[in-house]
Amino acid sequence: QVQLVESGGGLVQPGGSLRLSCAASGITFSLYSMNWYRQVPGKQREMVAVVSNIGVTNYAQSVKGRFTISRDNGKNTVYLQMNSLSPEDTAVYYCNARRMIDNLEYWGQGTQVTVSS
Repeated sequence: QVQLVESGGGLVQPGGSLRLSCAASGITFSLYSMNWYRQVPGKQREMVAVVSNIGVTNYAQSVKGRFTISRDNGKNTVYLQMNSLSPEDTAVYYCNARRMIDNLEYWGQGTQVTVSS
């Protein structure tokens, strides 16, 4: 049974920081790219950051220089460090695991991030 469990969301003031975590189980973690997406009501889910199984990263232009994705293969966990948060970052953030060889993918349940004063 595959599980992706996100944590670390919450309410933060503009300019603040949050660190999201996603713990994966039931998959061979090293075969998957691990990715963060976000979604606001009425809009499509959008890619925020990805890290391949060998550690290559990519970011949405809107978060470059503010967010950092990393993975710990020993703990089967991916992180998203978010700095200099703005109200435009408010969304539900989803963890995604995508198997490199065939794009089989799984999703977490999402965690709410709210940036507001």
